[in-house]
Amino acid sequence: MKIVVAPDSFKECLSAKEVAENIAMGIKKVLPGSLIHENPISDGGEGVLDTLLNGVGGKRISVLVMDPLMRTIEAQYGILKDKKTAVIEMAKASGLELLKEYEKNPLHTSTFGTGQMIKDALNRGCDKFIIGIGGSATNDGGAGMVRALGAKFMDDEGDDIPEGGGSLNQLNTIDLTYFDKRIQSCEVVVACDVSNPLTGPNGASMVYGEQKGGSKKDLQILDTNLAHYAHCIEIMLGIDIDQIPGAGAAGGTGAGLMAFLKGKLVNGIELILRTLKIEEHLKEAHLVFTGEGKIDGQTLQGKTIYGIATLAKKHNVPVIVITGKIGEDIEGIYDMGVNAVFSIVNQPMELKEAIKHAPQLIQESAKNIMATIKCFNRN
Repeated sequence: MKIVVAPDSFKECLSAKEVAENIAMGIKKVLPGSLIHENPISDGGEGVLDTLLNGVGGKRISVLVMDPLMRTIEAQYGILKDKKTAVIEMAKASGLELLKEYEKNPLHTSTFGTGQMIKDALNRGCDKFIIGIGGSATNDGGAGMVRALGAKFMDDEGDDIPEGGGSLNQLNTIDLTYFDKRIQSCEVVVACDVSNPLTGPNGASMVYGEQKGGSKKDLQILDTNLAHYAHCIEIMLGIDIDQIPGAGAAGGTGAGLMAFLKGKLVNGIELILRTLKIEEHLKEAHLVFTGEGKIDGQTLQGKTIYGIATLAKKHNVPVIVITGKIGEDIEGIYDMGVNAVFSIVNQPMELKEAIKHAPQLIQESAKNIMATIKCFNRN
């Protein structure tokens, strides 16, 4: 039996690779002779680096960069085996995962470190960039990233404005004299799974600012500042990025990538699946396992399960979803190609207990699913 195992990570619990390994172990307890293709997946945000390096091949590059609060850290990005394509996971340099709870403050956090990773890849000869922009701690419109590439953002007295979205209201002049022009001849593909504009009630600040540590007052300031930032870009670069879908991704980094790096925003999961050539495995499979830590109504909005199920449905391959928690509004998941959904939680337990025992719970769930399927396929 040919089985494709292509889950996303269980956030704050297991990586996509670990989830795939445990599903495979559970399957083999019932069908030890089955042919299993393990394809850990990311929807283009956190985990994109591991997903592409594991699936395509390449090497990790370690580089010293600034974290969201401009402290020196070591971050990693990847160069694929073609030696020309860099995979930049924004969260590695500018992510929420790098900050303690009390340090989160979108007025001050910066994307500078992400720009430093891009700069390093340029210096190593890369001319194509795949940039995953999920999990950011920032709301600076990508200004820090652009500054790391040589741009200057100055106030009306010609002084550099401070880092962070809280200072964008001071912006008067954008000087690109020393901006690294090499990036403008590169292909920049941005894995993005949201369609928020830069500003307004559905914009970067109002929708995502609170989870990055912003108060309600902060969100108003940030939204106003990003509107000023967009206005400056329109006047100085002739590009109106404010209401473009995806401009609000990663605290407006989507806007910065489009305006300064000529980035093309694409659906994250579609990009990942295409790059990994998952469809070649799916069309030969008898069964597909996928999953993520929680499924709910958002699962229908271009996430990993959506991408896998859509491709599998195209080839009439049944799809089993394994998850930690089944939320609300999942009825539509069955229309997009999912056949069944199973929670790994097999008895009442605290979240910390479920996280602790997740590997065993995943294995047990996969084993029981396959044992049930085996009952109906005795011939």
